[in-house]
Amino acid sequence: MSLDPKHLSHILSFAERQQTNIFNRQLPLRKLYHDTPDAAWVYDHATTVDVQVPADHPIHGHVVCGEGVPLDIPVSVHKAVGGESDFPCPGELLAAALASCLDTAIRMIANLKEIKLSHLEVRVSLGADVRGALMTGDGVPVGFQNAHMKVNLKTECDLSKPHLNALIDAAERSCVILQTLRAPPTVQIERSLSDVDETIIC
Repeated sequence: MSLDPKHLSHILSFAERQQTNIFNRQLPLRKLYHDTPDAAWVYDHATTVDVQVPADHPIHGHVVCGEGVPLDIPVSVHKAVGGESDFPCPGELLAAALASCLDTAIRMIANLKEIKLSHLEVRVSLGADVRGALMTGDGVPVGFQNAHMKVNLKTECDLSKPHLNALIDAAERSCVILQTLRAPPTVQIERSLSDVDETIIC
């Protein structure tokens, strides 16, 4: 498990500068959002593309994550529904989003509370009965039916368990992906369809 060297170099460049202080970075933002609430709205994006993986190829895809520094991710359909599982499947990308969101929330809260972390690992497991997706089980819902997260956390000063739990609780409350899954928004799907003569038979 290792990062792309150029990505790691970018991340480590922050460690070489003056100590990153989340309070100082957030202070002007908190003032801005207090004075101008509309400025607090942000939109994250991901887009699938079919330039390299043809649209009629059924078990692989290509998704571009982000816009500022876009990341190209190959996607595979899970073996359990007829794919190959040779690249991350969409469910694993969801698990990655959940794990990374809680991980970064813990890092930021620890920084705000001036707690030095010596180890942090967040594991996510999502479980689904795929009969729902394959429409082969009566009453089996489509989607994940259970989720489990495990946080392995250590600090340099060996904080007590109540203090560590308070840190994780605070991070949990501010974890956007976790709170979104607990109270999901309404998802609207806009359709842009080919304008073809309906009499044409493919």
